[in-house]
Amino acid sequence: MRLALVTDAWLPQVNGVVRTLGHTVHEIERAGHEVVVISPADFRTVPCPTYPEIRLSVFAGHAVRRRLEALGPDAVHIATEGPLGMAARNWCVRRERPFTTAYHTQFPEYVRARFPIPVAWSYAAVRWFHGRAARTLVTTPSMQRLLESRGLRNLALWGRGVDTELFRPRDRQFLDLPRPIWLYFGRVSVEKGIEEFLRLDLPGTKLVVGDGPACESLRRRYPAAVFSGYRHGDDLAAHIAACDVFVFPSRTDTFGLVLLEAMACGLPIAAYPVTGPIDVVVDGVTGILDEDLQRAALAALRLDPAACRAHALQHSWEASTRQFLSALAAPSWTNPTRCGAVRLDG
Repeated sequence: MRLALVTDAWLPQVNGVVRTLGHTVHEIERAGHEVVVISPADFRTVPCPTYPEIRLSVFAGHAVRRRLEALGPDAVHIATEGPLGMAARNWCVRRERPFTTAYHTQFPEYVRARFPIPVAWSYAAVRWFHGRAARTLVTTPSMQRLLESRGLRNLALWGRGVDTELFRPRDRQFLDLPRPIWLYFGRVSVEKGIEEFLRLDLPGTKLVVGDGPACESLRRRYPAAVFSGYRHGDDLAAHIAACDVFVFPSRTDTFGLVLLEAMACGLPIAAYPVTGPIDVVVDGVTGILDEDLQRAALAALRLDPAACRAHALQHSWEASTRQFLSALAAPSWTNPTRCGAVRLDG
């Protein structure tokens, strides 16, 4: 099978979408299939308003359509609702080619956090974008129910995995900071709710690992917190494993890949009982879900790190990619004469 994967989120961006797509591409290629990624790395870009770290390829529509025409893919997956995703969608619709999409980001809520645009308007745009897809892949059952309540149809589950060799328990003395160490890691932006974490009255040290448009203002307003900036690979895993509790203050994530990565390192989770954590965290075992985030954090400190690790070991990128390929192989819209049933094992 030859898959065209079109995404507006790609390296050097640092976020869960990019990590998910990278792992998925690796697993698909390992199974012997071909993946051609069409991303901002291929075109000129401009900074996204309010979020300059994200680069948008706003003038690449014709080039995307030309590349798809020349590629002749067996399947097209559109990962994002940005300019590249829009161009690919238009190409597929005009040529009556089936395609799948994914709902990685609670786009309406993210827009509302930055601009006074009614959520209902943004969901109308989401329904329009994904409405022509043969399948829209969603991360969890709760996210599926939420989107169905907003009028989206043809939804299929696509879970996430974690690299349990990289993210594992390690030497907790790696960080020389007063304990307990309360960690947030990920993108530092307004929709992540990080200020709610930083306002908590907790003993020890609050550590923020990551960067983003809200980082400098938060650093100025909360000088007692430690901001380490971006960390990658083994260094990131060592920072996570040296902490005591991962505090996840976001109310807008569709999954929260960082939840699995923290648990794989033996960290219990403190989070709100909202979409994402309610499907990933076993309340009272691998984390505490509570509308009182401070109460959740203090209670999570008493949980067993071994239970967190054991839960993370149940999630693999191979299983995640099998779900992804199963959606591409839906017999009602895949051309069986070209690629047949798509299998992870080739």
